[in-house]
Amino acid sequence: MSTSYQTTQPERAEIDALPGIVALEFGTGWCGHCQAGAPVIAAVLHDAPAVHHLKIEDGPGRALGRAFRVKLWPTVIFLKNGQERARVVRPLEEAPLRAALALLFQA
Repeated sequence: MSTSYQTTQPERAEIDALPGIVALEFGTGWCGHCQAGAPVIAAVLHDAPAVHHLKIEDGPGRALGRAFRVKLWPTVIFLKNGQERARVVRPLEEAPLRAALALLFQA
């Protein structure tokens, strides 16, 4: 699992083509909300090694965040075989993230 946000953005088509379960985390390193949520997100995803985690830097001129209609940071979008199944915005507790992951592993 990455500890810093990737500044290089994959194309939306690349994300849509990823197999399995993917957690896209949008935010920035300087964002206070992102810093507060980072340990919670990391703890939950540490317990889910089958989930491919991508930390993507977002902001003005960043097309991928706009493609997913990200408005607040951090936003974690859970995909299964390229389809969005859940999203959690500004998590400060593990429960919403764990609930989103549970949805993905049910089907």
